[in-house]
Amino acid sequence: MNSQSRTIFAISDLHVAYQENRSLADRLTPGTDDDWLIVAGDVGELFDEVTATLERLRDRFAKVIWAPGNHELWTHPQDPVKLRGEHRYRELVSACRTLGVVTPEDPYPVWDGEGGPVTVAPLFLLYDYTWRAPGTTTKAASLAYAERTGVVCTDEVLLHPDPYPTREAWCDARIAYTEKRLLDIDPAMPTVLAGHWPLHRHPTEILRFPEFAQWCGTERTADWHVRFRAEVAVYGHLHIRRTTRRDGVRFEEVSLGYPREWKARFGEEPPLLRPILPAPAE
Repeated sequence: MNSQSRTIFAISDLHVAYQENRSLADRLTPGTDDDWLIVAGDVGELFDEVTATLERLRDRFAKVIWAPGNHELWTHPQDPVKLRGEHRYRELVSACRTLGVVTPEDPYPVWDGEGGPVTVAPLFLLYDYTWRAPGTTTKAASLAYAERTGVVCTDEVLLHPDPYPTREAWCDARIAYTEKRLLDIDPAMPTVLAGHWPLHRHPTEILRFPEFAQWCGTERTADWHVRFRAEVAVYGHLHIRRTTRRDGVRFEEVSLGYPREWKARFGEEPPLLRPILPAPAE
């Protein structure tokens, strides 16, 4: 196979609990037998629907690289798998390894097709409430602002941080672990940094409800796209599919989102796979 024809694609926020989205997920197919796929979180909410979807994608793409979103980490009342927090995440990692899906705990693969060589690093970082609501300076005030407006993320009910005391403590542990791993990458090697939450706050500036940004990332990763030599920073979570640039680095929001959202924007045929490398024409 000619390496020039190979592509790294990405998508996130498949939310396959919705029948329309399940049908679209079943249509995700590579252009060549050697294409890779980054799945940047929020495949679904129930453990088995997440793993079943990743298995189907693994059967189609040469390599599938997954990073969790908040929905995978929920302990949903309808899910027979009642694991919480870190224990749930580790069980998802174990299931992915059985399937041959790359996780944030595995060796980072190196892409040697067009645009490479580049290290593809799936990231699991969470958030720490430092992207606060307008006019607030503390987590408590930011959460109170969100409660007044009625814009409160369901994570506050379903995303448990066990065994950590808080979600921000879990985020702190994930940042320390991930930073060490990224520092171990050859300093001459560029990267694709792919996670559910954006590394930099700028993508949240267009949120209809800016108070939601507190569940979207952390100030501590604001320079990671530069520090760790990102060719592309891939993320989801915002359900606002677009390309932006920061410090010369391409940021790709690759969400599908809920049916009511993509139908309003795109009709019955939403864009699906987003080419990451080689870079699409602009």
